[in-house]
Amino acid sequence: MTHEAGWAHAPGAFRGPSWLRPPADPNDLVPQLWSTTAHKDDAGVLTVGGVALTDLVAEHGSPAFVLDEADFRGRARAFRDAFADYDVYYAGKAFISVAVARWIAEEGLCLDVCSGGELSVAERAGFPMERVEFHGNNKSEGELRRAVRLGVGRVIVDSFHEIERLARIAAEEGASVPVMVRVTAGVEAHTHEYIATAHEDQKFGFSITSGHALDAVRRVLAAEALELRGLHSHIGSQIFDSAGFEVAARRVLALHATVSRELGVDMPEMDLGGGFGIAYTTQDDPAEPARLAAEMTAIVEHECRALGIDRPALSIEPGRAIVGPSMCTVYEVGTVKEVSLDGGASRTYVSVDGGMSDNIRTALYDADYSCTLASRTSDADPVLGRVVGKHCEAGDIVVKDEFVPGDLAPGDLVAVPGTGAYCRSMASNYNHLLRPPVIAVRDGASRVLLRRETEDDLLATDVGDL
Repeated sequence: MTHEAGWAHAPGAFRGPSWLRPPADPNDLVPQLWSTTAHKDDAGVLTVGGVALTDLVAEHGSPAFVLDEADFRGRARAFRDAFADYDVYYAGKAFISVAVARWIAEEGLCLDVCSGGELSVAERAGFPMERVEFHGNNKSEGELRRAVRLGVGRVIVDSFHEIERLARIAAEEGASVPVMVRVTAGVEAHTHEYIATAHEDQKFGFSITSGHALDAVRRVLAAEALELRGLHSHIGSQIFDSAGFEVAARRVLALHATVSRELGVDMPEMDLGGGFGIAYTTQDDPAEPARLAAEMTAIVEHECRALGIDRPALSIEPGRAIVGPSMCTVYEVGTVKEVSLDGGASRTYVSVDGGMSDNIRTALYDADYSCTLASRTSDADPVLGRVVGKHCEAGDIVVKDEFVPGDLAPGDLVAVPGTGAYCRSMASNYNHLLRPPVIAVRDGASRVLLRRETEDDLLATDVGDL
């Protein structure tokens, strides 16, 4: 129940989650939360990609996003190899830059974009356009025309208006555009409401139940400039098992069979979506790509046999599962404050030099994160802490609940794992803070992928007195 004075006054608001326990040693890393090259040296300094974060901050400042290139490439290859006979689409919305787009191409993955801006990154990177798919529920005329002219591999259509608009643009450009029809299968993914995307009451796709999906297929088939490739389904993100996919695949494949039987069209492809989860805390247990591939393939083959149809060529979208664990964020501690709670308990508030401008997910999705002291070792007992940002918002929280060393002090560095997905891509200039850089690390060297913003960047669009 919400307290009339605000959420912070509600009963139990300051209690840590039931699963959180004091660690035996607060200096230890929990391996599943970090990229594969992350470790602490004898002095307790966190090293990623062979680069000590103390050295990285000395050179590049803080806060900073630190991207482990070897880990990123390893996760990309793991999905590519596990889903060897699928097309694997990397989610540009999770995090994209020119260098990362090139890594994706080099590792043999495809690319999913959902805006003209993301498409521009792919273009600048020289990404093969035939391996790009274009998502989005409200693509503009300009975005669609650009996609057609660049020759993207497929456009995922999301509304009747878009089908009409794309058909007209394709005819005007003298092009034949490959199209997937996004459908909603009516499956409730066990995830946050705002990242569940296959139930009926939301903005994406055509409902199978209402008949709109079949109608959308008919309209695509009637458009001479559009080439129907298949159906696309996506049930959400931060998903840890294949159970939801089983129900979705059954319903989407049933529609696939209906199109073949009633319309006489055998669609060659199907996209199962993805949105596979990662470990943000010790409570998260993500499945390995090989297990997901085996289970999802078995589901599709079983349903195809039951329907008496050939298995279409399949594709998936792992979402955050590639870049999410490959990046951490390093902050410098500015203030530490002990706050007394009810019942004689207390919480240590650790304020850092970033916050909701570089990670809005805690405020937006009630997301959980972990953290570690990254600049030294500590012999102090752990205390219940909360890592907060420097913005003028009570909800400016980076890590809601974590045990931190009791001697944490200004000047210490704190690192938060699992920030590769949606943190830099959702970053803002709230309170006119400057967005942090993204620094790639590998084999003991660092290089800037996205530089830190400057005040000149911040003021460049302010033309009020010119």
